[in-house]
Amino acid sequence: MTSKYESPLSSRYASEYMLSLLSSDTRYSTWRRLWVSLAKAEHALGLPVTEGQVAELEAHTTDIDYACVAAREKEVRHDVMAHVYAYGQAAPSAAGIIHLGATSCFVTDNADLIIYRDALRYLRAELLVVLENLSKFAEKYKEMPTLGYTHYQPAQLVTVGKRATLWMQDFLSDLHELDFAIDNIKLLGCRGTTGTEASFVELFEGDTAKIDEMNRMICKDFGFDECFDVAGQTYPRKVDSRILNALSSIAQSAYRMANDIRLLQHDRQVEEPFEKNQIGSSAMAYKRNPMRSERICSLSRYLMTDAMNAPMTASTQWLERTLDDSANRRISMPEGFLCADAVIRLCQNVTDGLHVNEKIVEKTVREYLPFIATENLMMEAVKRGGNRQEIHEIIRKCSMEATAKMKNGEECDLTARLAAEPTFGMSEAEINALLEPSKYIGRCPEQVEAFLAKVKPLLEGVDGSSAEINL
Repeated sequence: MTSKYESPLSSRYASEYMLSLLSSDTRYSTWRRLWVSLAKAEHALGLPVTEGQVAELEAHTTDIDYACVAAREKEVRHDVMAHVYAYGQAAPSAAGIIHLGATSCFVTDNADLIIYRDALRYLRAELLVVLENLSKFAEKYKEMPTLGYTHYQPAQLVTVGKRATLWMQDFLSDLHELDFAIDNIKLLGCRGTTGTEASFVELFEGDTAKIDEMNRMICKDFGFDECFDVAGQTYPRKVDSRILNALSSIAQSAYRMANDIRLLQHDRQVEEPFEKNQIGSSAMAYKRNPMRSERICSLSRYLMTDAMNAPMTASTQWLERTLDDSANRRISMPEGFLCADAVIRLCQNVTDGLHVNEKIVEKTVREYLPFIATENLMMEAVKRGGNRQEIHEIIRKCSMEATAKMKNGEECDLTARLAAEPTFGMSEAEINALLEPSKYIGRCPEQVEAFLAKVKPLLEGVDGSSAEINL
């Protein structure tokens, strides 16, 4: 416990990997790696930077004296220059060439891009686990009839597995959004105070080819293919908007799936995992609340809201830059990643242990099947010589009467009512013979198989699993 506020995303929900990736150590050591990369390129391209200076910088990328940084920042009121000073204290022979030709955004923005790219790659791998879990679930239940709903009212039958493919398709769309975001992240490079590279035109005495080569070298050091074609002082804030939009998209899909599970758990058809000693309510000991699915919905709602920060920031960038993006981005971007991480981990956990109460599902199907089968029954009655319009009216009248009894708490007696109508021309045994649920699921098994075959190449080598989460 601590006497200071601590974000629940850090203390309860996010993974150790994401917490480490977004930590101060990772951020500031990445700043130092960028300064090393810049110095290395400047040395290779003939600027007065020695191999010894580069080597000394490389030897001190992680041993950051935060006390020194804090004291210096208190004095100069500039975080980047405080870190330049502390780095120079650790590597005194290189103190004079650290940050040569650069502006603050060389380290702040490039580090963000590196960290965001790695975070997106991690989330992509984690999302594949959710898809793998759901693919196994869909395959297992691809033929199991279940009551379908439109407007949350009983509709035609589907299968349990087919419903899972609807969730999968949403997550698959999110995967494509992540891929687009990852594929289109470029490095800012070292572009100067307004993106003109004027300082390097001076340093390289007008040899602009060396400026381009310097930026290529920096990109290569961090696994990027290229820099943005043009930039102001910062990288385009549209990148943040694209990233948070992709994370919001995941939240939308997760919310939809979790909300469906909550509805189904209310009907006791499908249940999320429940631990042996888990307590559902402090007062009502019998309860099995869908708390994980509820948490998915709760966090997803936050993430969808958080994503609104980026477009507002992107749309208000004044000319070459303004600083009103900084404080917002320090919060909205890391929190967005931490929240997305938490949501996906919960989705892994729920999809890995999703339980189907098959008898309840079957009972629900049997209860509504006589109504669902009425069109087929009408066709059969017409085949036996009945008048289509007369048969339709018999079915309508008997359905309304049976529904009224059910609303009074009585059993459905639709088949008996239909059989009692001489004009209908079918006995109750003959009617019941047509009430086989598998006859009313359409192409569900085939659709599931075709969809899973399409998704299978993406899931090669992915092991479905359940993330460890705090209950």
